[in-house]
Amino acid sequence: MKKLIAAGVLAASTLLAACVPQQGPTVVQPVYVAPVQQQVVPFRPAPGCDTRFRIANQSGLTVRELYFSPSAINAWGRDQLGTSMLPPGRFVNYQAANATRYDFRVVWVNGRAAELRGVNICAARQVTIRNGGLSAF
Repeated sequence: MKKLIAAGVLAASTLLAACVPQQGPTVVQPVYVAPVQQQVVPFRPAPGCDTRFRIANQSGLTVRELYFSPSAINAWGRDQLGTSMLPPGRFVNYQAANATRYDFRVVWVNGRAAELRGVNICAARQVTIRNGGLSAF
């Protein structure tokens, strides 16, 4: 009987050993990332495109932060108001660097935010901030 149990234990341990993955030497393959080359294209507005626009705060709250950037860029960049704020009833004028579509974002002093995306900067003269959000015309 002892021989039968010993044979069973030996068979079980042999089967379990087959289930354990074998550890071999770890090989690290280097990964090379090619640098992205950016071509600097000088700004040339589209013929007849005036990239000047106004941001008007017609909401009931002061705007603490204002961001705008070309829609093709997936980042807001820096706050365009800097250390200033935009109180209700006031406006600021800007000129866009590129004749393209722009996204806009405002953050009010209470922390609420609103966004407007895909504004054709050549067609819109003003982005208006209202309590319900942003609009362009």
